[in-house]
Amino acid sequence: MKFFIDTANLKDIQKAYKMGVLSGVTTNPSLVAKEGVKFEDRIAEILQAVPEVESVSAEVTPNAVTAEEMIAEADELIKINGGDKNITIKVPMNVAGLETTRYLAKKGVKVNVTLIFTVNQALLAARAGAAYVSPFLGRLDDISEDGVLLVSKIAELFRIHNLDAQIIAASVRHPDHVTRVAMAGAHIATIPYSVIEQLTKHPLTDQGIEKFAADWAKTTKN
Repeated sequence: MKFFIDTANLKDIQKAYKMGVLSGVTTNPSLVAKEGVKFEDRIAEILQAVPEVESVSAEVTPNAVTAEEMIAEADELIKINGGDKNITIKVPMNVAGLETTRYLAKKGVKVNVTLIFTVNQALLAARAGAAYVSPFLGRLDDISEDGVLLVSKIAELFRIHNLDAQIIAASVRHPDHVTRVAMAGAHIATIPYSVIEQLTKHPLTDQGIEKFAADWAKTTKN
């Protein structure tokens, strides 16, 4: 399973990129708004900061309701950074989003269909030509449904029907979510930097490092 980072914070993106584990970035207008910068400018900065990733998601705004409006916004987003090949257009899971996905996919543009909460929604997005489908497991957990089970069902369906769309497990809240979606068949988990950092930690690792340091100090004494 690959790792995307879900943020618009450049420092967090650069820290994850330096680890060598980052394959992509997901953003949305809300995440960019927290940074107090213009949306297009921040997407361009992200593209320049992580040139070797496979995908940087740029989402159409909530103001784009019809397919025509989404397509018009997508056409502008595609031009960011001189038409960077790593740009992925992110659209919501609805009829207009599916129409937009079909249009963009035929042009060779990668699309991430977001806000997926059912297997049928994922199937529709894949058939429309989405490169990525994003089930939101944390939000399902919030209403006492099993978000990881949804990921597992989508993965099995895609395997049975040989569908190429990659599953991005989104709304990931903690390290156990990461383990479980990896085991459930997600191709990608998009997670905040705080969770990426948590994945590196274990009390026994910290204790081991401290013991090695203490023992090394003993060997260097005269």
